[in-house]
Amino acid sequence: MHTHTIHTLRKHTRTQTQINTMGNYVSSCTFIFTPKLKTNKAARVIFPTGEIRQFQDTINAAEIMLDCPNYFLVNSQSLNLNRRFTPLSADENLEPGQVYIMFPMRRVNSMITPADMAVFWMSANNAPKRISGKISPDSGSDVTLMVQEEQPRLVVGEIPEFSHRLMVCRSKKPVLDTIKEEPIRFK
Repeated sequence: MHTHTIHTLRKHTRTQTQINTMGNYVSSCTFIFTPKLKTNKAARVIFPTGEIRQFQDTINAAEIMLDCPNYFLVNSQSLNLNRRFTPLSADENLEPGQVYIMFPMRRVNSMITPADMAVFWMSANNAPKRISGKISPDSGSDVTLMVQEEQPRLVVGEIPEFSHRLMVCRSKKPVLDTIKEEPIRFK
């Protein structure tokens, strides 16, 4: 085996043992697996709707945040469970080959939860598939057609771990009844 292959196997084995021994979710492991991009020249942004857009040209975070005004951008490599979000500043440029995620502004100072990571993983697993083909109209000129498949939206209730947590965490409404008190008796 080549040295690179052995190193990769050791790294993969070490990662698997950490995942298996560290608890219920992958969070306690320090490794973050980011999806491999086919082209490292494009920065990808996962929007709140689940849409993934690629940006070939240099673009800063402010231009993207104009599309979704109440959201901020986070680099996917800075996402660590039980740590705070590290939002990009408005004048910071997106780096080619990186994946960025948009989160609501109300979460800017909160801790990263497994549900936040689920959004990232679901989007990474359901990356858009592009079908390209050429259509030759009667005029004789070639027209290129790009079709992007509809991506399923993340529904937390469909994930068994989260639906169980939602069921357990539902608040119970108190019943408003009259409290019956007995008089104090002295002996």
